[in-house]
Amino acid sequence: MTAPYRAPEASHRYALELVRGADRDRFLGALFAPEPARSGLLALLAFEHELGRTRSVTREPLLARIRLEWWREAVGEALGTGPPRAQPIVEALSETVRRCGLDPATLDAMIAAREEEIEGALDVVRAGHALADLELAVLGIEDEPSRRAARAVGAAWLMGPGPERDALLAEARALRPQVDPRAVPVLLPALALDDLPAWRKPLAYWWAARRGRY
Repeated sequence: MTAPYRAPEASHRYALELVRGADRDRFLGALFAPEPARSGLLALLAFEHELGRTRSVTREPLLARIRLEWWREAVGEALGTGPPRAQPIVEALSETVRRCGLDPATLDAMIAAREEEIEGALDVVRAGHALADLELAVLGIEDEPSRRAARAVGAAWLMGPGPERDALLAEARALRPQVDPRAVPVLLPALALDDLPAWRKPLAYWWAARRGRY
């Protein structure tokens, strides 16, 4: 068992505001999760956002690797028993990791996927599946249909438009009758991939969540 840890309230607010501004479509989905799962989802999305910024922050491969190694060390602290480093996303992530017992290998897979991206294309399947598995763990969901649907949406989210993305979304939607309703917050962003106008998304998410659709 990892040690209990309570992140400063300001750290969770920071993660919330970061995701609200940088990843509004998945932010809207996370709002449909109850607390404390909602804060956990937002911490994961903030973490993923920071990893995804690596290539835009620096184009120098060595500096990019150093940045990702910093995050790997921070995750190691989050998994430990002592206080994590004083950085708001790390603090929010640490509370989530310890409270939910998140898998170290899956967290590392998110970082490793971004390492591969430094000098090549992002492995969208590896990155999308890793985040989806962690999100379901935060929600306490373990069934296979929910896992397959969340993984399909997670991978589709990282792809450009095209037949492969369409096929993943179709796969996720075909599983709707079998999906745990608690998984809806991580599946709702599939609606945003249908090119909904921004002004329609909040209402569309709300209506879809009520119907258990995505």
